[in-house]
Amino acid sequence: MKHLLVISFVICFVHVSAIAQSVPQNTKAPTNPPAGAKDVDPVPQKTRERFERELQRRLQGSGRGAQAGAPVQTPAAQSTTVNASEDFIIGPEDVLQISVWREPDLTTKAVVRPDGKIGVTLLGDIQASGLTATQLTNVIAGKLTRYVEQPEVSVVVVEIRSQMVHLIGAVARQGAYGLGGPLTVVELLARAGGLTEETRGENIVIVRNTGNTVQRTPFNYRAFVEGRGLQKNIPLKHGDVVIVR
Repeated sequence: MKHLLVISFVICFVHVSAIAQSVPQNTKAPTNPPAGAKDVDPVPQKTRERFERELQRRLQGSGRGAQAGAPVQTPAAQSTTVNASEDFIIGPEDVLQISVWREPDLTTKAVVRPDGKIGVTLLGDIQASGLTATQLTNVIAGKLTRYVEQPEVSVVVVEIRSQMVHLIGAVARQGAYGLGGPLTVVELLARAGGLTEETRGENIVIVRNTGNTVQRTPFNYRAFVEGRGLQKNIPLKHGDVVIVR
């Protein structure tokens, strides 16, 4: 009887071992996929497209009010882009671009010194302050005739630093602005991007130093828009400070 029990136990053990070996063991996935197998994208195509659309929408939203990738201009940089009028009088610290046709060695950019002069190749120091760009062009062309036959000269004011007004307060872009020509209070506000939401523009003051005294002139932007107080939109002068509250 004992022998039958032992034999039965051995037979059961053998069957259990055989069944265990037939069951596949958990193994790690092969590092390299089988040859010819296609790569499976872990992110579904629809999910990736939805993510890309959302990212694009957020990028466009973050650039609202300004063109994406466009450099941001400061007030100082913006003032340099203002075209000077024909009767603009050159002054100290103004930046001039002097070009001579077919003479690249004579083309240069010059800053007017405190003494009102600039250095020009072949000519040395030339008085620039107190002249318009046209007058300075004629002076340089006349002196260059000693070295160049019928020189064609161009003088352009590329940066205005001698005549400035200052704008502070509730505007989009505070700072200093060049006076390249006649400029009124409203035109200055427009150049600065307009008023902010913090003000209605009813309490604007133009501060002007007249030498011995300081003159304060009020300006109501809201009244101007409504057609009242149009005469208060005065032309600005060098050194004026416009305060928007």
